[in-house]
Amino acid sequence: MILEEKYTLSNGVEIPKLGLGTWFISEDAVVQAVQDAVTMGYRHIDTAQAYQN
Repeated sequence: MILEEKYTLSNGVEIPKLGLGTWFISEDAVVQAVQDAVTMGYRHIDTAQAYQN
């Protein structure tokens, strides 16, 4: 099941395959979206400086 699947990074660290992508979330909404995702159990949050949020 996807909720249990993980990727193993080159340094041996495992991260969940399912994550929250923040690319098109507005700057006004991104903080709440990340807080809600963590509350729901997400542990993989995809962010990047280029997203500008």
